[in-house]
Amino acid sequence: MDRRNFLLASAATAMAGAATLSAGEAQADTEPVALTGAAGARGEPLGGQPPAGARTSMKDFDYEVKYHRAFEAVLWNMPAIAIYTFRRAAFETLGLKDNDIITYSKPATPLLEAITANSTTPYISAFSDLRQGPVVLELPPAGPDGSLYGQVVDAWQFTIADVGPSGLDKGQGGKILFTPPGYTGTVPSGYIHVPSPNYRIAFAFRSVPAAGKTTDDAYHYAQKLRMYYLSQAGSPPRQKFVDPANVRYPTLPFYDERHFEDMHEIMTVEPVKEQDKVMMGMLTSLGIEKGKPFSPDDTAKRAMCQAAIDAWFYLQWWFDTEMVKRVFWPDRHYVSILQTDQNHMFTFTYPDRIDITERAAEYFWCTYMPKVVADSPANQYLVAMSDKNGKLLEAGKLYKVDVPKDMPVKQFWALTVYDRATFSFIYSESSRTTLSTYDVEKMKKNADGSVTLYVGPTAPAGLEANWIPTSGKRPLPTFRYYGAKDELNQKVFKMPDFELVG
Repeated sequence: MDRRNFLLASAATAMAGAATLSAGEAQADTEPVALTGAAGARGEPLGGQPPAGARTSMKDFDYEVKYHRAFEAVLWNMPAIAIYTFRRAAFETLGLKDNDIITYSKPATPLLEAITANSTTPYISAFSDLRQGPVVLELPPAGPDGSLYGQVVDAWQFTIADVGPSGLDKGQGGKILFTPPGYTGTVPSGYIHVPSPNYRIAFAFRSVPAAGKTTDDAYHYAQKLRMYYLSQAGSPPRQKFVDPANVRYPTLPFYDERHFEDMHEIMTVEPVKEQDKVMMGMLTSLGIEKGKPFSPDDTAKRAMCQAAIDAWFYLQWWFDTEMVKRVFWPDRHYVSILQTDQNHMFTFTYPDRIDITERAAEYFWCTYMPKVVADSPANQYLVAMSDKNGKLLEAGKLYKVDVPKDMPVKQFWALTVYDRATFSFIYSESSRTTLSTYDVEKMKKNADGSVTLYVGPTAPAGLEANWIPTSGKRPLPTFRYYGAKDELNQKVFKMPDFELVG
């Protein structure tokens, strides 16, 4: 037999053997003949195949490949999914349209199902789609009627504009013009121009009451905002405001196959950056392809559902084993919720890599971060991960913490307790999620003027005013320090740890 016929015969034999395998199933129980010789031994090339005797660990290549791609896609997409779900829920549940503005008439309750939201000052939020053209956002000036604090983010949830006294407008108000990717049109004078790298944008602001003003005043101040397309600037439409204070607003990402339906909705709209092309290529095997309908096969559906579940468990484990180490004070057990990249930002993008795990973890428990975190930030957000003995906080347990009389804040402090599973507010009969400076006069005080706060399923007798209910959930107590003083930023002041009561 000449060389040509030998090769043809060998190929036919190999193909016949492969045909005995079911579709998508690896030859896990059959040792390929090619692996009987050690690579590099006489008659064998050096390299080009696994070691002698090697077997694949996979029973179903089709499922395993799709599972691993789906798992990494959840981590990669975390910033985008966490902001897109705000938009989807607003449109589907609240009946919002682009450029309508959400204005809460009171601080949020557990009905706002959102990641580590604030429940001390009212929220303002809106969404727009720059595929329809540039968008104008009119901001009122800060002053005796109130002020704004917050961020405008793109579809990947990266901040493109901070607003308020420390933002682009410097508290003076004005008109911000957001333009879409690749915009080459004219920018009229009188606008603060912000080019967006993506089409969909969103904002979340807090309406901060001025001195002597009320929550109701903050609500009316928020209604001075305007949002419309530049093409409507000559005669802006009447602004529509929506108050969901008493309505369930479910913004949390899904951790099942629906996660990927949302992912597809994001990826078919937004530009693909060079850095994301490899992932976009892998997503095609899951039925996610730009410009095409979402079309996963049955194997992809199974893989995506399990991958989303496992990604949630993985990040929870990561918080318990890695995040817990990043304490603000070496001898305390608080961790800053603002875990920046090495550039004090939240893109986690470096010249040689994107840190997908760190990025996913930050956007897993936090949304609407500032563009840059200063060395001495105006506000601090510190999460109690463990008790004073370093033991992770548990569900069903009662904890206490002593809040000193003189807290290192220029404005106010607040303790909010979240469900560790969802990072959202905990539903309870009272709907109480927060205790703050503004509640101290209603609490039972200690002899030195401090107050002891309790976090757990039931309140100690006679201390209901000092208690935040957990309804049996694993708690994530978070202190907010608004107007943080130097002694806090420089870590001279130390907050007492939580202690287990029972």
